[in-house]
Amino acid sequence: MMSFAPTGQVLEDVAARIAARSGELRREYLARLEEVRRSHPPRRKLSCGNLAHAAAACSAHEKMPVATGSVPNLGIVTSYNDMLSAHQPFATYPDLIKEEARTRGATAQVAGGVPAMCDGVTQGQPGMELSLFSRDVIAMSTAISLSHNVFDAALMLGVCDKIVPGLVMGALSCGHLPTVFVPAGPMPTGLSNDEKTRVRQAYASGEVGRDALLASEMKSYHAPGTCTFYGTANSNQMMMEIMGLHVPGAAFVPPGTPLRDALTRAAVRLSVDAVRAPQGVRGIGERLGPKAFVNAIVGLHATGGSTNHLLHLVAMARAAGLVITWEDFSDLATVVPLLARIYPNGPADVNQFHGAGSIAFVIRALLRGGLLFREIETVAGHDLAAYAREPWLDSGRLAYRDVADEPLEPSILRTIDNPFQANGGLALLTGNLGRAVVKTSAVRSDRLALTAPARVFESQEQFMEAFKANQFDRDVVIVVRQQGPKANGMPELHSLMPALGVLENRGLRVSLLTDGRLSGASGKILSALHVTPEAESGGPIGLIQDGDLITIDAATGRLELAVDAARLMARVPARSNSAAATASLGRDLFSVFRASVGRADLGAATFWSEVA
Repeated sequence: MMSFAPTGQVLEDVAARIAARSGELRREYLARLEEVRRSHPPRRKLSCGNLAHAAAACSAHEKMPVATGSVPNLGIVTSYNDMLSAHQPFATYPDLIKEEARTRGATAQVAGGVPAMCDGVTQGQPGMELSLFSRDVIAMSTAISLSHNVFDAALMLGVCDKIVPGLVMGALSCGHLPTVFVPAGPMPTGLSNDEKTRVRQAYASGEVGRDALLASEMKSYHAPGTCTFYGTANSNQMMMEIMGLHVPGAAFVPPGTPLRDALTRAAVRLSVDAVRAPQGVRGIGERLGPKAFVNAIVGLHATGGSTNHLLHLVAMARAAGLVITWEDFSDLATVVPLLARIYPNGPADVNQFHGAGSIAFVIRALLRGGLLFREIETVAGHDLAAYAREPWLDSGRLAYRDVADEPLEPSILRTIDNPFQANGGLALLTGNLGRAVVKTSAVRSDRLALTAPARVFESQEQFMEAFKANQFDRDVVIVVRQQGPKANGMPELHSLMPALGVLENRGLRVSLLTDGRLSGASGKILSALHVTPEAESGGPIGLIQDGDLITIDAATGRLELAVDAARLMARVPARSNSAAATASLGRDLFSVFRASVGRADLGAATFWSEVA
């Protein structure tokens, strides 16, 4: 059994550091919320014409309540579309929410929709260059949806990668409103993750054809609901639970079930209760303080969550007037153990994780170990322990019960005193190449470090051409640069993973170094991601040449290029192909985003000046 001595002091130190670092920024943010609440109460200052427009499409018995403000009016912001499996279930939610609102003496209206693009569809395609920027578009769309100022509270319907962080950022721009996040749940388990990986690698090496690959993929992604691996989408749902923005236990209940409907109805009840709270309304901006964000980082480490959240959590916090850094992630990783093995950290999918005890088990374990702040404001109250129980239907009514004391499947979930590894699933690297992050939870312990010659590529396509030409016969650090936010929007590079896996299966030691992303589906290849400064901003990654010796060491946090500084600075930096980033599929409209986007370690956001 692995010994581990938990301590909450690091959590206290990090939260205090965030509060001190944020200082005036947070005070200004909270003052702005109070001023909006004072000077622009919902509907109170709207003209009769304004109100008539807002109520025009309502049913006869709802027109006057909406126009006069006599009852709470809930704004629904939805990411529904029926191309994206995770968001297709939201088609039925507005009617359910409106029905429940009526039973609670309230009204509800769809305030607006936000775009929800699918990284699974755009992987390796030009559209992926818009993926990260879509988060900021979603934030702006959310703000527009709520800008009519006719809502007393908001419900956010979203699940996937950039959608939930964008909804959080947008909601925080109207942070005076109580806000509940409402998920849809995962699709049923399909083809096993191990078999899916095997077929992908067989296709990459030419052993099977496209027909076999397509059949495999369609068995994996086959029904409404979230993809079942533990990528950014499902990491989002974990975070919404552990930050107290969900109805407790809502994250991984399947769509189209009575329990899912009961949880959605409960979101309405909690929203109405928040508006009618006798102690006064508390908005999402006031609820999400330093301790909530520390809890989110702890949950990310404990479950081996997505590297994308080293971008998204930083940006979400900044929207709340808080400044968190990659050092905060790194410090928390030293005390938070890995308690879950979910693909790509292990063979289980999120349905199996949910059946083994789910987030409730993880939260209870972390609370018992002093590794979460228990007393934080949540939509369900002031005690995170409410999220350490599992929901069920008792004679058709939503109820809660304790989870098992021991994990039902120790290959998926563990307790604090017997973790899968003693520290968190993410690591920060620093050195003369800048800063980068590694998802360590999916990498074998004997593969956490590599020193090898570089092979440099300016695109995924260049690497794939070299792979298909069998140009790799020795240990190598694959450098794929010009993939940062300023260069081309920082696309995910998942199309590299099957080929890199093939090289490792051939007995080579392989690592990836990139200023791009891989996200929660980062595989078993040691990958240094989000390299900052990026090549397009003059970062040292743009000076690497074929054959340079590079060290990537996730165990010690080193990221080093074995070239002396004088020789390095004499080199001519690599240049990006900026024309490719504006060639087609809407990318030309995002030049202003590429020009204004901030550094990866500051959240890669387009809204704010950089705050270190």
